[in-house]
Amino acid sequence: MDVLIKIKDREGVVHELQAPTDMAMNIMELCKAYELPVEGTCGGMAMCASCQCYVLNDVPLPEKGDDEEAMLSEAFYVKSNSRLGCQIPITEELEGLELELAPEN
Repeated sequence: MDVLIKIKDREGVVHELQAPTDMAMNIMELCKAYELPVEGTCGGMAMCASCQCYVLNDVPLPEKGDDEEAMLSEAFYVKSNSRLGCQIPITEELEGLELELAPEN
């Protein structure tokens, strides 16, 4: 099953992406699959913050882990709604999620 996720890029364009829930992907990998400008330099290990995004609506997300908290405490452009895309697995609960890519570091 696919879920619809909306991601606003750094130019303000909103992309409506179909995200498969059966491929063990995360938001960073989804962005890369649709060729959105997300580096993912560390390969999803919560060590670079190049996939930082802002959560724009109230969709249940997994809690931030210690590694994600630590990386966000050192990253630029962090807001109260910042998350690392690599730490958000794509599940059916994400239906309707709206995100905005953070500025590049």
